[in-house]
Amino acid sequence: MSIDTSRRQFIRDVALGTVAVGGGLGLAGCGGSDDGPSEAGADAGAGVEFRHGVASGDPLSDRVILWTRATPSADATLQLNWELASDSQFASIVKSGSVSTSAAQDYTAKVDVTGLAANTIYHYRFGIGSKRSATGRTKTLPVGAVSQVRLAVFSCSNYPAGYFNVYAEAAKRNDFDAALHLGDYIYEYDAAGYASDTAAALGRVSDPANETLTLADYRRRYAQYRGDVDLQALHAATPMIAVWDDHEVANDTWTGGAENHTPATEGSFSARRAAAIQAYLEWIPIRLPDASKPDQVYRSFDFGTLLSLHMLDTRQVGRDQQLSYANYITASGFDAKGFTDAVGNPTRQLMGATQTAWLQSKLQASTATWQVLGQQVLMARMNVPAPIVTQQISVAAYGAIATKAATAPGTLTPTEQAILAQPAIPYNLDAWDGYAAARETVLGTARAYDKNLISLAGDTHNAWASDLKDLSGNAVGVEFATSSVTSPGFETIFTSEEPTAFAAALTQLIGPLQYAQTSLRGYMVLNVTASEARADWVFVDTILKREYVASTGRSLRTLPGGANRKLIEV
Repeated sequence: MSIDTSRRQFIRDVALGTVAVGGGLGLAGCGGSDDGPSEAGADAGAGVEFRHGVASGDPLSDRVILWTRATPSADATLQLNWELASDSQFASIVKSGSVSTSAAQDYTAKVDVTGLAANTIYHYRFGIGSKRSATGRTKTLPVGAVSQVRLAVFSCSNYPAGYFNVYAEAAKRNDFDAALHLGDYIYEYDAAGYASDTAAALGRVSDPANETLTLADYRRRYAQYRGDVDLQALHAATPMIAVWDDHEVANDTWTGGAENHTPATEGSFSARRAAAIQAYLEWIPIRLPDASKPDQVYRSFDFGTLLSLHMLDTRQVGRDQQLSYANYITASGFDAKGFTDAVGNPTRQLMGATQTAWLQSKLQASTATWQVLGQQVLMARMNVPAPIVTQQISVAAYGAIATKAATAPGTLTPTEQAILAQPAIPYNLDAWDGYAAARETVLGTARAYDKNLISLAGDTHNAWASDLKDLSGNAVGVEFATSSVTSPGFETIFTSEEPTAFAAALTQLIGPLQYAQTSLRGYMVLNVTASEARADWVFVDTILKREYVASTGRSLRTLPGGANRKLIEV
């Protein structure tokens, strides 16, 4: 389905307050109405614009976070009014109030509206004086028996890489209970950095031009992203449940640093991380479980008795530093034993002991049919022949040698024999593959409590679906991994491979892997009922033009019950 630019411009005009959004829009404050200027002859909204739209997030059965940002013409403390209604025309106001904002929180405003009805759609908006924000639509979570839950799943939205057509496509739907963002909501690189080759031509050069290091930098970067009309449309259409990955701070973050942070020239990592977290919490409609611990964002959401969603942090609070293959290459070759011992170290953490214990308690206590992990990196085993990982040989060439070994082994050359003798190794040590013991703990917990486990993942910019098995080969659950919104996938790494053939070869080489799509941008729809959980991968044909075509590339499902913990066709 194609999309035209006129709808996008209309949404942008509404967000900026340049198009009327209905009559009778006086917003009630705490205990009163605001039908006109706050003082005779004065308009409290003069010089104020709502340039960044509205958003809602972290819905529960009785509450939801509402968000906006007001941009004043001069530094001031602003008193914003808000309304929540049961109808889109705001004829029936359910809740209303006011919230203060200033430069201290970058003029962002969040309201945790409580006392709401379960499984109910609401409409909301903000205002000040004569100025009004765009209108948003949100929904509370259900309680008790639930027939279906439908979630949209996103990851890896790099502004300079292309247009947010993926967000635009999802925003056209009104049947999602929530949108999940699994991280890399923004990227930290400078204007000439990662995936910026076409940014100037597209009018999407990163702002600020420097790499984000300070609170002011991160705030400007969020402001740029949230100025995008398609991201605004998605936020206005459905509540979002979000968690960060690494690029909200810096590439390949771990508890003590990041690959893309150099203390000697970029200063304290802890200061940079604190600034990044503050900006994230200002700009994302998230509810902290404990306000005194801003770095702890892992939390759970119950969709009645059907689904428990556990949003995890595999990046900031507990991750040990990533391993590097370079440290296990010796003069005599690859130190397989040393690497195996390191990756399997039982003390090696990805989530940290505290978060792991929290997840174990949540899995044990939940009686929901499905246990869903909303997290960043691939949990499934992704062992690939080492010559392919190191790009010594193409997938097609490796396959030809493997076929030769099976049909005419006597004709193998010494070089071919050496290639086949190399082990299959994890292609990505930043994922759960680099933290084997931590993965076994999670899988072992799910198996011990006989849970129907689904892992949702992002991070890789490619779409995947895999069976989850423990080290003993026991089936534990499945993993559905979404492609990226804009960040490039394997097509820019394995440039000599034809994408369709490459993906097909990967499913043959990697035992647990049942599906791969490594060259298209998109999102994932998770449809859950008591009888099945199904993932639909939705892709767009381009992010380099405003006009695009969207299509469903593949659907897979899994069934509940101990004998059914595997992927099957729809």
